[in-house]
Amino acid sequence: MKSSEISALSTEELVARIGEEKTNLTKLKFAHAVSAIENPNRIKVIRKEVARLNTELTKRKAASASEQQ
Repeated sequence: MKSSEISALSTEELVARIGEEKTNLTKLKFAHAVSAIENPNRIKVIRKEVARLNTELTKRKAASASEQQ
């Protein structure tokens, strides 16, 4: 997911997407622990996507906090 796509999401959609991706990451980690998954790089990709989503969410929270002051 590109950063332009992430910035287009609403805050509620961001939170929902973060939850979905974290769940997906947990499932992939368990599957990889049990037996080797076909593409282990997918774990890295999802982890980075979660980080990008969290960064956008933090940026929005900081912007709303600075507007209130």
